[in-house]
Amino acid sequence: DPNEDTEWNDILRHFGILPPKEKTEDETEEMVLHSQKEAEGKHFGAQKVTNFCLLFVVKPYERMNLEELKEAEDDFDEADRKAIEMYRQQRLQEWKCLQRMQKYGELREISGEQYVKEVTNAPEDVWVIIHLYRSSIPMCLLVNEHLSLLARKFPEVKFLKAIVNSCIQNYYDRCLPTILVYKTGEIKGRFIGIAECGGIYLKVEELEWKLAEVGAIETDLEEKPQKSIMDIMTLSVQNISAHEDTNTKSSDVMKPHIT
Repeated sequence: DPNEDTEWNDILRHFGILPPKEKTEDETEEMVLHSQKEAEGKHFGAQKVTNFCLLFVVKPYERMNLEELKEAEDDFDEADRKAIEMYRQQRLQEWKCLQRMQKYGELREISGEQYVKEVTNAPEDVWVIIHLYRSSIPMCLLVNEHLSLLARKFPEVKFLKAIVNSCIQNYYDRCLPTILVYKTGEIKGRFIGIAECGGIYLKVEELEWKLAEVGAIETDLEEKPQKSIMDIMTLSVQNISAHEDTNTKSSDVMKPHIT
């Protein structure tokens, strides 16, 4: 019986003398299922490779800036041109948004002649913080350092500094540093003298809090920075010393001495 499952028949089949053994329905079905699974596995593996590769395929125009996109526009087909235009508009909107949020970003020096243009006539939606200083006064240098840090942290706010003599003649040294906060051409806050500015041990967080209290910046500080006992004692002495000059210095700042 050529279909008999014997060792001799297996040898004869091996050498082609007998035809291959006929498979039962169960064996045939099992082979079909195995073939299907194998094919599906190969397809799934190929699909995974394809998807993996797609993750690293970046269209060339997505690596270009606006100028490069314009130069390479003729090299793309119609579908790419539409995609490029959409991508260009997206990048343009992102750039405009970034420009709005980062108008300034530094503490900039101005002269008395620029005061009206840069401060009084600044755009209505812009807060302006200007420090009137003298470089011979250590506290003024400290305030400039802190304002430089805050200018980078809050680039939407215009931070300025000006040597006091270029803006106001015969301004008292005891009134320095003087920090003025403007919005829509009006003074919204002012800190005149060492005591009002926070004392000789002023920390940048304290100055940030002061400016936030008048509305010039939106701080992420959760609570008002605390001063040490020594700072408080020093500040009290400075307040007593400055009290006599309050009326004089306030009127000096408000007078139209700015040229």
